[in-house]
Amino acid sequence: AETPVPGYEHLGSFLERRLAPAMRTCQSIEERQANLSRKLTRANGLVRSWIDVELERQNGALLQAMNKRAELQLRLQQTVEGLSVAAISYYVVGLFGYLVKAIVHDGDAIEPALLTGAFVPIAIFGVWYVVRRIKRKHDAHVG
Repeated sequence: AETPVPGYEHLGSFLERRLAPAMRTCQSIEERQANLSRKLTRANGLVRSWIDVELERQNGALLQAMNKRAELQLRLQQTVEGLSVAAISYYVVGLFGYLVKAIVHDGDAIEPALLTGAFVPIAIFGVWYVVRRIKRKHDAHVG
């Protein structure tokens, strides 16, 4: 408690009068910093949103490119499988032709070329079936 002294100002009122402007300045700076912090937080959120949208766009483009590449690889694989069936069938028919020529003699009623020609669809179907079974086993193992 202050004791009043005649002719002198109270210490409390003196300090209030002298420090009030400094306190108002501190409060003003604190409000400005709080406003700046809110604005920076909002700007940071906008930048993060922009970055997220850009990343999503890039990821979408990357997934689309990967999907296209996978489709191309599938088509290439199917083409190679078809060519493999043709090539393997060609060699199987050739081996069958050698076998028929070795078994059939000149005096026999059956021509080796006729037997070999008749065997072509059987060889193609057989090779196709074997390749298909191998592919199904592989797909079942992978999937």
